[in-house]
Amino acid sequence: MTETRRSGAETRERILAVAREHFARQGYDRTTIRAIASEAQIDPSMVMRYFGSKEELFTAAASIDLALPDLTAVAAGEAGRVMAAHFVRTWDSEGTLMALLRRAASDPQAAEQMRSIFATQVAAAIAPLCPDPAQAGRRAALAATQLLGIALGRYVLHLPPIVEMDAEEIVEWVAPTITRYLTAESA
Repeated sequence: MTETRRSGAETRERILAVAREHFARQGYDRTTIRAIASEAQIDPSMVMRYFGSKEELFTAAASIDLALPDLTAVAAGEAGRVMAAHFVRTWDSEGTLMALLRRAASDPQAAEQMRSIFATQVAAAIAPLCPDPAQAGRRAALAATQLLGIALGRYVLHLPPIVEMDAEEIVEWVAPTITRYLTAESA
């Protein structure tokens, strides 16, 4: 029985890995269960058995740990730089997060998933830096507007000026704003 459970867990993880690649590369609408199953070398009915629907598969595939750095380990004046650099690297390498961003613009469930990721993970990461920890949610939302705006402009809309900038240049521009959102006294 243990071998069967392990085999089932391995199959589920293989499906998720392939699904993440497909959703990141092709977006939600152009990704098919049949293509995912083919690449995972299983029958499409197995994808449905493990996940129920394409929507549920996407939700599972887009369950993202941002792996945020410990901002308490850096000088307060560098927190925005560290966070901005982390997100630019994440946007550059994490296609699933980009697929979720694209879908969140038109799908309420994906938008809720994106809100939840930012509200819980980012707010928790920045709370220790806030002059008033009760404002962590508000400050995380403000930081998110900058970080999501960069992703939208650079990777979805492909705005030429921001696409042409290298990662370090983007970080240089946005780090002071992020730092202010995280550490400044209330407006």
